[in-house]
Amino acid sequence: MIKKIILWFVSILLFLIALGSAFIWYNLTFKPLTINMFFNRVIYEAVKDSPETLTSLHVLENIGIKGHQSKLDDASPDNTDELFEKVREYREMLLSYEDLDENETLSRDIMLYLMDYAIEFEPYRYYNYPVNQLFGAQSNFPSFMDAQHQVHSVRDAEDYIARLHEVKRKFSQIEEGLKIREQNKIIPPQFVIDRVLKEMKEFVGKPAEENILYTSLSEKLDKTEIDAEEKQRLLNETKLAIESSVHDAYDGFIQYFESLGDKATSEDGFWKLPEGDTAYRMALKLFTTTDYTPDYIHNLGLSEVDRIQQEILTILASEGFDTSEGFTAAMEVLASDERFYYPDTDEGRQQILKDYQKIIDEINQGLDQAFRVRPKAGVIVKRIPEFKEQTSPGAYYQQPALDGSRPGTFFANLYDIKATPKYGMRTLAYHEAVPGHHFQIAIQQELEDVPMFRKFAPFTAYVEGWALYSEQVAWELGFQENPYDNIGRLQAELFRAVRLVVDTGIHAKRWTREEAIDYMLKNTGMAKSDVVAEIERYIVMPGQATAYKVGMIKILELRKKAKEALGDKFDLRDFHDVVLKNGAVPLDILERIIDKYIAEKQA
Repeated sequence: MIKKIILWFVSILLFLIALGSAFIWYNLTFKPLTINMFFNRVIYEAVKDSPETLTSLHVLENIGIKGHQSKLDDASPDNTDELFEKVREYREMLLSYEDLDENETLSRDIMLYLMDYAIEFEPYRYYNYPVNQLFGAQSNFPSFMDAQHQVHSVRDAEDYIARLHEVKRKFSQIEEGLKIREQNKIIPPQFVIDRVLKEMKEFVGKPAEENILYTSLSEKLDKTEIDAEEKQRLLNETKLAIESSVHDAYDGFIQYFESLGDKATSEDGFWKLPEGDTAYRMALKLFTTTDYTPDYIHNLGLSEVDRIQQEILTILASEGFDTSEGFTAAMEVLASDERFYYPDTDEGRQQILKDYQKIIDEINQGLDQAFRVRPKAGVIVKRIPEFKEQTSPGAYYQQPALDGSRPGTFFANLYDIKATPKYGMRTLAYHEAVPGHHFQIAIQQELEDVPMFRKFAPFTAYVEGWALYSEQVAWELGFQENPYDNIGRLQAELFRAVRLVVDTGIHAKRWTREEAIDYMLKNTGMAKSDVVAEIERYIVMPGQATAYKVGMIKILELRKKAKEALGDKFDLRDFHDVVLKNGAVPLDILERIIDKYIAEKQA
């Protein structure tokens, strides 16, 4: 979470360089003169020792600063201890600023929210599973090297190889944290251990030349002007680095998880952990930015599941489907209809990617009646890397680089062709790209006249709530007139409502993994491969799945509130401007922003 808050260092660095060294020294040593300088100080301190964040930004490299790109982050427990200590120190400093203007006050309240949560969360900092089947360190490292580390010169390639050697140190630091968790009886469920062991053994079992770390660098080198002899030297060194340092790092994890023996159990929810109920409430608070209880969220989910299923059944009946046996049976008939699927071939998968891009380009041209603000950055569609497709979600989004060197990317999972019915593609594209994640996140990154930390604020209920809300906006604008496309939209919303039920079911009501899978299968009509991956995601990421529907409901409530208060003065474009131009915020702060907008329009 904290790394996402601080994804920017370069703008601050350039700002500081433009000032005198004495001024720099003062603001980095004592209380900064203004609150905006304070915001810069906090983020600078947090990000300056994160070489992976600096690489993700990819701006320092453009001005010839590359010292960070041969290193990986410090993942030691001691480093995290220092971070929490700094949060306390900076919170006191933040509260000492007075006479703030409206924008400064909003920025202060957003940062204060994050700091207060971090302090409250500190006792539960080990309540997670750093090595897991979805976003664990073992899969994040090759993904980071493939997607983030750019290679344009021999120096860049040598730094790439240096990072391959660095991974052994980083993984050993992560293992320190795993052992602390083990001492506190925070051990992943058995299926998680089985999944990551299988993944890591397959990863080290391949010849080095077939490893993504090798093939990725080879492809990057092919796009440079480096001569063939030098390229081969670099690839030879890469092979040696993989066979030694990389394999040693992964072997360390393999040995550790194999050594756990019978310490892992088949119990999946946070309820099984010491103080697990409190830790789960903290997770819900983190992701929803509310104090909603597990019972409230569970019951909200049950109500929404019933409502949405009835809407879907009404459409199916109008299209001639037999709905007399209920939702599950009707959805099974729909899912078995071959006309809704692409060929299970490489060509079929390529066509899916092309059609996703076509859907995005089409809606991008038809949003003027709903939006004034638009992102400058473009968005492309790519397949999720095959080595991690089986345990990845159906799709995810990667934000563009600040320097424009990388567009936003909508990654689609094409592992199971049955998981991509044609009637669900529009909704998924709207959610991940336009007007969903890409639209909101790129606009936020491009905001002017706000502190840089607000360009990357990570409030999940807002971010995912917006993406789910955007699916409904696309339907309201007429982009899903085909009744089957509307079923796809409703099925996606139903999926998020079911999440409210199964997430709280697993972590608060002691459901087993199998019970949660069974409930989701019966109530969504999704492919089993997707259901299994989703349920296993909720197990290793408690609370996150509840943010989507909670956020969407709040945005719709605020839109309704504005419509009722403003009447003829309400303009959807104004509403979207207000929501988007402040970036991601906690839901109570979003309501405060909308209340201010309503009061100003009424004046």
